[in-house]
Amino acid sequence: MVKDKSIYILGIESSCDDISDAVICNVKVLTIVVANQEIHAKYAVVVPEFASLAHQQNIVPVIQQAIQ
Repeated sequence: MVKDKSIYILGIESSCDDISDAVICNVKVLTIVVANQEIHAKYAVVVPEFASLAHQQNIVPVIQQAIQ
């Protein structure tokens, strides 16, 4: 780590039915945001088409929320 400099990391995770991210500064976790896809509970399985669409809809708001 560079002395007297803060290093920020944005980590993004995507699974079949949710998406999450975290912002880390040096070694401290600043935020964690998770968006679950509740649509799959209706069908009792993950529907790939719905999951793909939900990821597209959720990724930008999840990142915006984390970095604010």
